[in-house]
Order: sequence, then C-alpha cells, then structure tokens
Amino acid sequence: MKIILVVLALLLVIATALPFLRFDQWWIRVFDFPRGQITIAGVVILALYLYFWDPHRVYESVALGLLVLAVGYQVVKIFPYTVLMPKQVLTAEAHSNDANLRLLVANVLMDNRESQAFLDIVREYDPDVVLTVETDQWWEETLRPLEEKYPHTLKYPLDNTYGMLVYSRLEMIDPEIRFILKDSIPSMHMQVVLPSDDRVFMHFVHPDPPNPKHASETTERDAELLIVGREVEKRDKPTIVAGDFNDVAWSYTTSLFQKASGLLDPRVGRGMYNTYNAKNLLLRWPLDHVFHTDHFKLVRMERGPAWGSDHFPIFIELSLEAGAEAEQEEPDTNRTEGEQVDEKIEKGKQHPVD
Repeated sequence: MKIILVVLALLLVIATALPFLRFDQWWIRVFDFPRGQITIAGVVILALYLYFWDPHRVYESVALGLLVLAVGYQVVKIFPYTVLMPKQVLTAEAHSNDANLRLLVANVLMDNRESQAFLDIVREYDPDVVLTVETDQWWEETLRPLEEKYPHTLKYPLDNTYGMLVYSRLEMIDPEIRFILKDSIPSMHMQVVLPSDDRVFMHFVHPDPPNPKHASETTERDAELLIVGREVEKRDKPTIVAGDFNDVAWSYTTSLFQKASGLLDPRVGRGMYNTYNAKNLLLRWPLDHVFHTDHFKLVRMERGPAWGSDHFPIFIELSLEAGAEAEQEEPDTNRTEGEQVDEKIEKGKQHPVD
C-alpha cells in the first residue's frame, strides 16, 4: 500500500510540474486543465499517505513533502475562482438597461442535433447577442428562426468544427471575419450599438485545442489569443472578448492574454463556471470565456443548462457605467511578461499553417 501511495504521489507531482515547462506540446499543456481534479485527488492521496506514513523512511518523507507542495500549488492556481477571493469585476448596483449588454456564448457540438433545445435556451435568456461555435451549414439553416428577433448577423459555417455564427438585435458596425493565423479558423470582430448609443467592440474567437487530432502544439492557439489581446490593449474602449478559448482560466497563456489585453475576468471571486465537459461530471473545466474591459460592471452571469452539446452555454449581462474604470484595477504585464507575449506572437506567425 505504501509503494502504491508513493507512486501515486509522484505521478501527481509530475502532473503538477509538467506545465512549468514552457513547451507547446499538447501532452504538456493539457495538464493545465484538470487542476481541480488534481487538487481533489491530491487531498485524498495526502490523507491516506499521512495515515500510512513512516517518518523514519527518508523516501516516504521526501515524497510527502513533494506531494504537499504540489497540492498547495494547485490550490493557489484555482483559489482565485472561488468565492473566497475578492471579485475582480464589481457588481452593478444601480444600472441603466439602455447601457446593458446581454451575451450568450455556446459551443453547440457540431454533430449535435438538439437545435430546439438551444432555441429554447436563447428564448429563456433573451440575450442581445448570441455567439455559437462549431456551427456547420446544418446549424446555420436550423438557427435561421433567430433572425426574426436578431436581424444583424455575421456567419461563417464550416464542417471542420470551427464554424461560427453571430446573431445580434443590436446594430453591428464594421463586422469583419478574420483568419488570424489559419485559413481554416475564423474569428469575428465588430462593434455593436447599445440603446444608449454607446458602442462596444466585440471579438469572438475559437482557436485550436491542445489535442493531437487538431493541433499537436498550442503555438497558434496561444498566439491568436495574444494577438487579439494586444489589439484590445491599444484601443482603451469598451470591449468584450469571448468564445471557446480551448484553454482554461488559470493557464499561463490565458493569464498572459488577460495581462496583455488589460481585460477583467468576472469569474474571479465568483466561481469557475465550468462549461466543459457537460457529459462528464468528473472532467469539467472552464473553456468558454467572457473577458471585458474595466468600463463594465457585472449584472448577472450564469452557466446555462445541459442541452445536448458537450459544452454548457454561458450567459452574461454587463452594465456599461461611467467611472467604472476608476473603481476596478485592470491587469498589466511586467517587462518579462511583455517580452513573452511578443515571443509567443512571433512564434505563432512563423509556425506552419494550413
């Protein structure tokens, strides 16, 4: 039993240590994802280990020390996404509906055919803007009823799981489909006009996942997110960046993206809002994100119900408030992090593409 516990402890330590390697191979980066699961497993192993531990055996004590460090590190990484952490985005108290924006983000799972269930979710949340990813031609045709209420659209259906559709009842200004690094992966960019006549920039992305079926390295995923982040940082206007990042909130890349862009994460201090995998209770983490500038405060944020996709939808309502910037501190890069952002972007641009 002791040998088994030592082996399990060392495996957990390795799983914790691998993401420290700044390599882009998928089998390293994938260990960014299950930090909550590793933490729970580590606590269980630690409890059993302490019960059987013989302090006179040096190798047992060394393994125990490493296990404690690993569990402690995992806790530190996920702690910001608990209610024990101060909120990064303040809650809107008195707000004007004319300056609110309601967004629904959903990865539909391309082969899923439960379209009516999704239409029911849209009807329930009544968002101003709907973003769907993994949408092919079948989904584009099936979701056309949305256009009665959402006349402004931007569409690029694809059968490679990277199709994207946007429906808005707010007027779109300068809608644009870009292929930032790959001809097979679109992203969508626009401004929308609120009833208050304020304009909000919106960027929707869905880069490659760290999966050998799609990408053996995360080079292009990381670079795409950081390119958008740098664009947002230069603008200093009300902005939202959302989509299926195929990355978790606590990864090093997402942290760099947030600092490079200066965007806030409304989950900090509120919860993880795990959106994937809706079909597996044990393996869930936050892949679908909504980041925004400090011009907004949060009215409401919810993870929607399971409805047939392997992702839960995410709904958010934000309030554009004068003076909110002075009350909320945006993240920023230090010199070293800024250089790392530049290096990752350059590496992504030089990486082989489609």
